[in-house]
Amino acid sequence: MGASSSSSVSEKSIHQFTVKDSSGKEVDLSVYQGKVLLVVNVASKCGFTESNYTQLTELYRKYKDQGFVVLAFPCNQFLSQEPGTSEEAHQFACTRFKAEYPVFQKVRVNGQNAAPVYKFLKSKKPSFLGSRIKWNFTKFLVGKDGQVIDRYGTTVSPLSIQKDIEKALAQEL
Repeated sequence: MGASSSSSVSEKSIHQFTVKDSSGKEVDLSVYQGKVLLVVNVASKCGFTESNYTQLTELYRKYKDQGFVVLAFPCNQFLSQEPGTSEEAHQFACTRFKAEYPVFQKVRVNGQNAAPVYKFLKSKKPSFLGSRIKWNFTKFLVGKDGQVIDRYGTTVSPLSIQKDIEKALAQEL
């Protein structure tokens, strides 16, 4: 289900992964080299959906010309709050929230079948309670070099991390 790659233990950068877009086409994340990324597990039927999608779209529009990209990964692991297909999740984000950023194929973010890219992200920035993602809209800020800068929980609003995004955008490669 979703992202594919070899074991996440050997990868040194998010740019070494290949994932699938919402239509199933492979996307090599090396295309985002030199960009600052905010990787988010999204869901359409969560109490945090409205505020997060609205703010993610706002952040993307504000910083996209400076090299910032939101990478949204629909996930149905938390109370089945992303029940539709990957295409439906993509359409929801683009229609309801005018998302212009990539919305990928649905993935698992926890467990043995977690997407390799998520195994990588969690291994680089575990939370204080361990690496497990606790809920929808957990956010990982990734620098231009593909390294994880920080991890933000569900209740951290996307707009509240603007300073971190600006700092990452100012970093030289």
